[in-house]
Amino acid sequence: MNFFNFNLKKAILLLILVTLPLISINMEQKQSESSWFSKPFSWIGSLVQSVFYDFSTGITQTTSTYLDLIHLKKESAELKKKNQEVMTQLQILQELQIENSRLKSLLDFKSTHKMDLVAAEVIGRDLVPDHNTITISKGTDHGLKSGLAVITMDGVLGYIFKPEKKSSHVLLITDRYAVVDGLIQRTRASGLVEGKGSKGCVLKYLETSEEIKPGDLVVTGGLDNIFPKGFPLAIVESAEKKNLSVSLRVDLRPAVDASRVEDVFVVMNAANEDLSSQVTMKESN
Repeated sequence: MNFFNFNLKKAILLLILVTLPLISINMEQKQSESSWFSKPFSWIGSLVQSVFYDFSTGITQTTSTYLDLIHLKKESAELKKKNQEVMTQLQILQELQIENSRLKSLLDFKSTHKMDLVAAEVIGRDLVPDHNTITISKGTDHGLKSGLAVITMDGVLGYIFKPEKKSSHVLLITDRYAVVDGLIQRTRASGLVEGKGSKGCVLKYLETSEEIKPGDLVVTGGLDNIFPKGFPLAIVESAEKKNLSVSLRVDLRPAVDASRVEDVFVVMNAANEDLSSQVTMKESN
């Protein structure tokens, strides 16, 4: 008996069951044969179908856009990774090119001189105010000993003062204990180059009558048979006469910046080498 009681849900369900066959029959008929009572249902059906189509199309487009964004993000990450790899490889190639050029220059330098040279790398630095030294990668196992000159392609660096089996300590010409005989290339005036720590060098025992100019090149004198004669040693920065002094004080800047040196040559026999003419040609160029 409860079934026959009024219920809104049941009424709507009954209405749908009754109208669906009518709508189906109406859709099979021609436009001209459509009955008036089926038109509202057709309009509602078309409206629902249109809304559902628009909604499903929007969902499809949104999903497609989202997937495209994910794909683009993944491609961007991959391209960024590849770009970083290419940049790293480029840096390695550039460093190799620089290294090859440097090694070629070292070989050319060694082949153009009669000196017996041993190449070594700088493996340590001790550039404190009291001591200016470096450590190189060759030692007594390679024939090195105390007192041998250490040079670069650009000029004098120092000399070995403490050789070990696999390495050697080099006293730089800027060290306050370092002394090298030198001469002004332009005037041929000679003196002693002494280190004064990180401030550079000084050329002592020059007569006050000597005409020394800033920029003059000081080269090795070769009297000690340690350094080849005529090799670049330092550049004059200033020259002045001190009160009650019989000699000039000449402040120098080393020809080689020890803080930038990577490779050196140890001169095994400098006695028979005179580089005066070569240095002059180099300066004139």
